[in-house]
Amino acid sequence: MHAIEPGAPRTVTAELALVRRFPALAALPRHALTTLPTPVAPLARLAAARGLGPLWIKRDDVSCALYGGNKPRKLEWLLGAARARGRRAVITFGGIGTHHGLATALCARDAGLGCVLVLLPQPVTAHVQRTLLLHHACGAELHLAGSVAGVVAVALRRCAVGVARGAPLAIVPTGGTSALGTIGYVNAGLELADQVRAGALPEPAAIFVPLGSGGTVAGLLLGLRLAGLRTRVVGVLATDILPPSPRRLVRLAGAALRRLRAADSTVPEVPLRSGDLVIEPSQLGPGYGAPTEAGVAALRLFAEREGVELETTYTAKTAAALLDLASRPAYRGLPLLFWNTYSAIDPADALPRLPDWRELPAPFHRFF
Repeated sequence: MHAIEPGAPRTVTAELALVRRFPALAALPRHALTTLPTPVAPLARLAAARGLGPLWIKRDDVSCALYGGNKPRKLEWLLGAARARGRRAVITFGGIGTHHGLATALCARDAGLGCVLVLLPQPVTAHVQRTLLLHHACGAELHLAGSVAGVVAVALRRCAVGVARGAPLAIVPTGGTSALGTIGYVNAGLELADQVRAGALPEPAAIFVPLGSGGTVAGLLLGLRLAGLRTRVVGVLATDILPPSPRRLVRLAGAALRRLRAADSTVPEVPLRSGDLVIEPSQLGPGYGAPTEAGVAALRLFAEREGVELETTYTAKTAAALLDLASRPAYRGLPLLFWNTYSAIDPADALPRLPDWRELPAPFHRFF
């Protein structure tokens, strides 16, 4: 499997698949983080072991040398906009083990910005504990809230402090999901289409991707339609905290399209239908962050057969859905693509040590 090289050059805006098609979009602010295109590869051993049709993987786990996965594709647009507005720090939200929060802290630091994280409790695993330590090690300012309403209250207070200090915060939505952040996955859909046309893989009948806040799914839908691909997007539901509906995802894709057309009128109007999306809820289990038996089994199978590392909150559940549905009549024998949104980059490798949990703010000690 391909691995990103340390110090790999970041993709300049003009070389993005989106901007090659629509050059005026180069004027949108962007802080380059990603090394693109991310590779595709067959999952031949896995497919053979399970007696399945052709399976493929899109390696967004190596999207960025700082921290891989799906987050940097969105953050480079969001952080670029924050810098263009003169902001000095960003604020974002998630569970205590949020990969989005970790990616935001790392990428914001790279952009010369501070990062405030307002976090919710979630089921505690060793992976969640380690991620929480990494949040602190990356210099993020940590706040704990007890509910979604509490997150809003804490965030409003912290934003008010920023305004009073003359340093207002830029808000990075949960998961980087906004019309602007979604552009990162519009580009990804066009990037995949270029790889299909270059013969790197067949046009997938369906893409299986984790569904959390929804920006990845919405962006892919729009990018695929702009590229003229008929591929269906299967969002494997990984959250029971304000889970998005197909209608909401289509609205988000439509908002991203309007933003693109405002910047470049040559971007065409394309039909966006909720029927082009499938939300697959079968792997959610007890809820967000809770490991499932099927997910853990899929995690082990991907590691043993393909050397691909997954995690239990998002990608293992998506892999479990892929393995289940690939054997059913609707998908049997068709080329299917697993979009790996987990980071293969361990930020701890760049740290002298992980902090002791007692170094975290006191409200977080109960998770250790």
